[in-house]
Amino acid sequence: MTVSEPAGPVWRKSSHSGAGNDCVEIALAHTGASVRDSKNPEAGMLRFGTAGWATFIDAARR
Repeated sequence: MTVSEPAGPVWRKSSHSGAGNDCVEIALAHTGASVRDSKNPEAGMLRFGTAGWATFIDAARR
């Protein structure tokens, strides 16, 4: 049996966003992550490779 990723990205919002739609969403993948605006998901996304995503998360935590 082989396990594969879903056909498209699986987007999720922070639990801190509440019920609103004023936040960013992320989709994680083996190659990094994508980030988009939840209010306007059709506007595009930012894509990070694994190293770039790790750097982004590290900076956000500080």
